[in-house]
Amino acid sequence: MRFYHVIFRTGNHSENLKKLSLTLGYKIQIFMKRKPFISLVVSLLWIPTFAGITTFEANIQNAEQRQQADSTKKISAPLAEEAPPDSALLKKVEDLNKTVADYEHRFDILEKQIDDLLWFERLGDVALFDKVRLTSTPRWKPKDPDDRFATNKLQFYTYVFVPKSINPKKKYPLIVLPHSGIHANFSTYYYHIVRELIAQGYIVVSAEYRGSTGYGKATYENIDYGGRENDDVLTSRDYMLENYSMVDPERVGVIGWSHGGMIALMQILQHGDKYQCAFAGVPVSDLDNRLASHEKSYSDYFTVPYHVGESIEENREEYARRSPTHYAENLNKPLLIHTNTNDNDVYVEEVQLMIDRLKKLEKDFEYKVFQDASGGHGFDRIDTKEATDIRFTVYQFLKRYLHPPHPFASAGEMRRAAYGF
Repeated sequence: MRFYHVIFRTGNHSENLKKLSLTLGYKIQIFMKRKPFISLVVSLLWIPTFAGITTFEANIQNAEQRQQADSTKKISAPLAEEAPPDSALLKKVEDLNKTVADYEHRFDILEKQIDDLLWFERLGDVALFDKVRLTSTPRWKPKDPDDRFATNKLQFYTYVFVPKSINPKKKYPLIVLPHSGIHANFSTYYYHIVRELIAQGYIVVSAEYRGSTGYGKATYENIDYGGRENDDVLTSRDYMLENYSMVDPERVGVIGWSHGGMIALMQILQHGDKYQCAFAGVPVSDLDNRLASHEKSYSDYFTVPYHVGESIEENREEYARRSPTHYAENLNKPLLIHTNTNDNDVYVEEVQLMIDRLKKLEKDFEYKVFQDASGGHGFDRIDTKEATDIRFTVYQFLKRYLHPPHPFASAGEMRRAAYGF
C-alpha cells in the first residue's frame, strides 16, 4: 500500500525519484485522456508537485556527490585517523528524510484529488455526489500541552451519495459506510459497493475520519484508532439527518469492512440508539490479540508520540477501551459479522474472540465463518461471482431492517445493477 515509502528506501535515490515521477506521470496520463476538464485540473495539480520532485532530486544528487567525495578522501588516506562525522552533511540528510516524509503526504493528496474526479465520472449517471467539510470532537490529547487551541473541534471531509431517482418528498434509508484501513481513505475501491447501494435506493455517507490519508500530515497525525475517529463517523450520520429531509431517522444502518468493520461495531455498540442494524465484515475486534499476532511495525502506529504514545504493555486499559470486545455487553440491535479462515490481515481468531464474547453474553446476533473463501481479507469486496453472491446476502440482511425502496430480487439482478451485465 505504501508505494512511495518503499521507493525512497531502496536503491539509488535520484534514480528512484525519476522512476516515481514517470510512474505517477503515466498514471495521470491515463486519467487525462478521459476529458479535457480532467486534463486541465490534473495538470494544475501535477505541475507544482513535479517541480518539487525536481528540486528534491537535485538536493539528493548534491548529497550523493558529497558522500562520494568523502568516500574518495577516506580511500586516499586509509591509515589516517577517521575524521569526525560531517555535522552539516548529517543535518542535510535529516532534512532530506523529513522532505521525503512530507512528499509522501503530498503524493497522497494528489492521488485523492484524482480519485475524487473519478467518483463524478463513474457514478454520475445514477447518483448525486458531494463532498462536505464538517467538525467533530477535538483531539483526544493535544500534541502540545501549551496549545491554546487544543480544544478546537477537528475538521474532516465526508462523502455524500444520493440516488438521482429519489423523490424529495419521501423518506429513504441511510447507510453509514466508514472506509477500511489504518491510514487509508474512502476511494473508488468502493465504487461497485456504492453503486449496489444506490441501486437499492439507499443514501450513503462516508466520513474521512481523523487519520485518513489524502489530506496532509496534520490529518494523518490526528489518528485516533478505536477512539474519536468514531465521533467523526457519528457526526457524518447526524449531519445527514440534520440537512437531508428525505433521510428516514428510523432506517439508518452502518456497514464496514476491516477497520471500517471495527468502526461499524463501535457505532452499534456505543451508539445503538442511532442505528437500526450493523454489518461488520472481517472486523478488527480486539487490540490485545491483534498486536500480539502482528509484527512490531503495526504496534508502531500506536506508540508514536502523536498517537497513544505508549505500548499495550505500558497501558492495557487504554488499548482495551479501543477494542470492540470491550463493549460487547452493549449490543441491543441486529448485527451480522463475517470472517474468513484464510484472512491474512484480520485473522479469524481475532474475530472469533468477538463472536465468542457475544455468545457468552447471550446476545442475539448473526455471523458466518467462511472457509478459505477466495480473496482472503477482501473476499467479499472483490468482483468475482463468489464475492458478489456473498454481498447479496449482506443486502438481504440489511433489507430486513432498513426496507430499501428497490431491494434486489436476486444476486444476478445485483450484478447487472453494479456491473451492467
